[in-house]
Amino acid sequence: MFSRKQFSLYHDPPNEFPNLNKNKNSSSPDGMAMWTGGTGLHSEAATVACSPPPSYWKKGKLWVFMTILGAVVEILENLAYLANASNLVMYLSEYMHLSPSRSANNVTNFMGTAFLLALLGGFLSDAFFTTYRIYLISAAIEFLGLVILTVQARSPSLKPPACNPANPNIPCQEVDGAKAAMLFLGLYLVALGVGGIKGSLPAHGAEQFDESTPKGRKQRSTFFNYFVFCLSCGGLIAVTFVVWIEDNKGWEWGFGISTIAIFLSILVFLAGSATYRNKIPCGSPLTTIFKVLIAAAINTSIRKTPSNAVANLNASPFSPTQGGQESEENSKDMAPSTETATKSFSCLNRAVVKRPVHSALECTIQQVEEVKIVIKILPIFACTIMLNCCLAQLSTFSVQQAATMNAKLGSLKIPPASLPFFPVVFIMVLAPIYDHFIIPFARKVTKSEMGITHLQRIGIGLVLSIIAMGVAALVEIKRKRVATNSGLLDSTDPLPITLFWIAFQYLFLGSADLFTLAGLLEFFFTEAPTGMRSLATSLSWASLATGYFLSSVIVSIVNNITGNSTNRPWLSGNNINHYHLERFYWLMCVLSAVNFLHFLVWANWYKYRSTRGN
Repeated sequence: MFSRKQFSLYHDPPNEFPNLNKNKNSSSPDGMAMWTGGTGLHSEAATVACSPPPSYWKKGKLWVFMTILGAVVEILENLAYLANASNLVMYLSEYMHLSPSRSANNVTNFMGTAFLLALLGGFLSDAFFTTYRIYLISAAIEFLGLVILTVQARSPSLKPPACNPANPNIPCQEVDGAKAAMLFLGLYLVALGVGGIKGSLPAHGAEQFDESTPKGRKQRSTFFNYFVFCLSCGGLIAVTFVVWIEDNKGWEWGFGISTIAIFLSILVFLAGSATYRNKIPCGSPLTTIFKVLIAAAINTSIRKTPSNAVANLNASPFSPTQGGQESEENSKDMAPSTETATKSFSCLNRAVVKRPVHSALECTIQQVEEVKIVIKILPIFACTIMLNCCLAQLSTFSVQQAATMNAKLGSLKIPPASLPFFPVVFIMVLAPIYDHFIIPFARKVTKSEMGITHLQRIGIGLVLSIIAMGVAALVEIKRKRVATNSGLLDSTDPLPITLFWIAFQYLFLGSADLFTLAGLLEFFFTEAPTGMRSLATSLSWASLATGYFLSSVIVSIVNNITGNSTNRPWLSGNNINHYHLERFYWLMCVLSAVNFLHFLVWANWYKYRSTRGN
């Protein structure tokens, strides 16, 4: 019998799981579900512990302790990142003297890279390291990047000379050379660290729950809701206190606070090391995916002979079909496996043959079915990119719009980058209401475990993003009308209109983010094969990254199409009052509506792996 230490999918706290029953389809005495792994994405031929025993979490107040740890870590981590990301466009334009459009593109590229690198963090967590180790490595990298940015912000010699943008006789010098290299080195070290954290931390938290029981699955769903809640808590501190510090005390203080926050998050995370349950890496899931695709392609092109016969496979128990028994002749050609194949993407079934052309291309039915799962979730991932493209506007043009407006609330001056305060607070209020009132009510109405399915949550978010872009267009029309009527189109003086008008688009997009992000994280974690859950949850952040990059692409395309010898591009120049931003927002509204129709098609087509909760 293999030792549990060598082959268990999870590292558990010591001395808490004695006398484990390692027989296939059995359970441990304390309720832990067990199964013998096959050769799929989730394990080697080994005994796998798929969930922690409920008795472990009931001991003392460990559950409360772990919850507090996770909340504090996520709050500090997101504070460190969002404190700079939300105001970065102002730092690049005012201190590094980049134009508004270049500043916006640099911010979207930075944020897009950070979230895209979550795929790397998720992949490394599944394949070679644990989510625990990836978090620590990534947090250390982010800490180093923030130190570099703090040093640059502190030293005038490392920044371009100060200037007055309103004085055309003395043009501002853009950051270049070694100063630009230092700036972007610091930024992209932060991006690398953020990516690793986003790719490991959600999966690390979700791994702690017992998904073999309804209670455990409900707790996991609550975890994802409160994960977004903690993101908002960190964001609230970032866009209020830290942004105010940056605008009034200096950016070296803002970067310094972020540096301290990420350092503290490392210490807090380490405090729970003895209690974490860590999934043991099982090798690269991408290797299996490519192996199945290549084997299917090769076997399709090779003429079927007795030596390379493609297995004739029945439907999976997940999607049963009516039919007779397969013939004895076909059974002889069947490759050994633990389950039968579904009819969807039947071309991939050709990866399973009796005698593969090479031993490296030998595939099992389980591997084929798991690759099909990955393919099926990709259209849902693609449908959320447009929403995140809309979210990118909150960090770019919306901040620049607010910078031209009246920022006073009585005697208090509100920094434009603090506008995310509104959606953040709204999410903090809505998340508990959603979890404790809306979901229980939905469970009673729908008679399902989860109340509202993952795809329904995502769909609600997409609808809210359409409304948000329409509201943004109307607000911009009003803002420009005020600028024209006041004769302030070319002035740097604040317009006689409060920046709180911008809050409306923030509220709708913030609500969209709550529904979509929590729904996506749980959808990918639940539907993905066990051995690639970290990578799958990283798709949520990759969607955000792709949205930011797509935003830059759309801006460039719009400018290329609208600009010619007689017309000025919609989104170019140093004065946002001369932009046709309202047209751009209407375009985003239309594209979002088309994207929602696209989502409805795929959501209706998608079949959940399990009907539990969905």
